[in-house]
Amino acid sequence: MIALIARRIAQSLPTLFLVVTGSFFLIRLAPGGPFDLERPLPPAAMENLRRVYGLDQPPIVQYGRYLASLLRGDLGPSFTFRDLTVTDLFARGLPVSATLGALAFGLALTLGVGLGSLAAFRRGGPADRLVGLAASLGLAVPNFVTAPLLQIVFGLGLAWLPVGGWGAPQNLVLPVITLALPHAAGIARLTRASLAEVLIQPHVRTQRAMGLSRARVARHALRGALLPVVATLGPLAAGLMTGSVVVETVFGLPGIGRYFVDGALNRDYTLVMGTVVLVAAMVVAFNLIADLAAAALDPRLRGFA
Repeated sequence: MIALIARRIAQSLPTLFLVVTGSFFLIRLAPGGPFDLERPLPPAAMENLRRVYGLDQPPIVQYGRYLASLLRGDLGPSFTFRDLTVTDLFARGLPVSATLGALAFGLALTLGVGLGSLAAFRRGGPADRLVGLAASLGLAVPNFVTAPLLQIVFGLGLAWLPVGGWGAPQNLVLPVITLALPHAAGIARLTRASLAEVLIQPHVRTQRAMGLSRARVARHALRGALLPVVATLGPLAAGLMTGSVVVETVFGLPGIGRYFVDGALNRDYTLVMGTVVLVAAMVVAFNLIADLAAAALDPRLRGFA
């Protein structure tokens, strides 16, 4: 297992390097710049700002400096939030987004696997059709529709939960449900399809013919059926924990989702690059965890992951 971890880390380093390099030069090819305002700055002020932030240097020099800073753990100053660094912004918002994402991930995984398994074991029955309908609705309704509906019903109508804000556990209930529902629907459909296929395999029928209990057969079948689900969990976890612009905006949560949009709209090079590095690092880390989980479920994969 240690060899697998070392191999996967070694494979991920070139990927991270290519992502950082490509993003650095692509964002500078986009029209406009971080100091292009509706009322243009005087040329002297513009030149001074470009000199202060090192933008007057050739792109390759800027790239070398950025890589050196990145290796020291310095993501640079934000061009939009002038008194803060990108690290400061992430230190404020990432705990909020990570908490929200982790809870949504846990809820989506529990609901998805549970309902998908129920549908597969009750294939063709009312439970299967009901889960299929619920999963279709969960995938079809976007979270910018789900969020206001939950606020109206549970916040304004029944007054059970707050409609927004941050600081108390009850503030997380509606955002977590909103964020988890579409992913739970996707996991349920994937689990149902994979488990239904496993349940008709000869080795499962053999287990049943040998008189193994239904619970034991289900445990063996689920172990094999979860492999496709586990393969999707790495990018899903990274996406959930790096912030959701819609959910954080609707519920007024101080996460990092809004920085993604602000950085892109304002050509905040360092904020965009910080976001890219954060998301790429999380995708690599969670994919590694997903690979380890898959290898734990099926030891034959340890030689191929």
